[in-house]
Amino acid sequence: MTMIAQPLTEETDPHVLAPTDLAALLFGAPWRRYAVLGDSLSVGAGDPTPGYANLGWPARVERVLRMVNPDLAYLNTARIGATTAQALEEQGRRILDFEPDLLHVNSGANDIVRRSPDWERIEAGLREMYRFAAGTGAQLAVFTLGRAFVIPVFPDWTERRTRLNDITRKLAAEFDAVLADSEDHPLNDRPNLLSEDKIHFSTSGQAILSTIMVRELAFRVEAAS
Repeated sequence: MTMIAQPLTEETDPHVLAPTDLAALLFGAPWRRYAVLGDSLSVGAGDPTPGYANLGWPARVERVLRMVNPDLAYLNTARIGATTAQALEEQGRRILDFEPDLLHVNSGANDIVRRSPDWERIEAGLREMYRFAAGTGAQLAVFTLGRAFVIPVFPDWTERRTRLNDITRKLAAEFDAVLADSEDHPLNDRPNLLSEDKIHFSTSGQAILSTIMVRELAFRVEAAS
């Protein structure tokens, strides 16, 4: 008799931890002012996936942090389509005024969506953003772009993504940022991962991203204890 595989849900997904389990990982976390800066990836934009809560990854991380510290303050200034320079110019003042102690920074996806990326300028812009973010005194966090994130119009997209992710890893190490490295995570192999636009992760991917990020934050909490 042939068994029909049942679609995954948040409860059965092996790469998604329940909010209570994630909160347990962050027990003792010091962060009470969580901010997110950036573009659509920082917004957590994506189509709904049946069986998963319709929440982007930042809202999911916020939910977990609030379970740990109920007095958590949260600010997400991200704007769809923002480049790193635009995010810094448009959102920087609000971030400074908020005074975060945990700050997610832009990944730079919109910086490489151009005919000929100026890599020297891209890295300099990202470095400026990291320097600004570090100046807030917050613990920084960032993620790499998953390999499922593809812009087909650019035949060299894989090379672009890889190079940007390498810059992200270098700057994360330089500025002691928590790095959620999603580039080669198994989530990239899922047939229903992408939204209809074939760019943004659907909410199943958002759920996994949040789990990856919280796990990495938990390593930082454990190292500090």
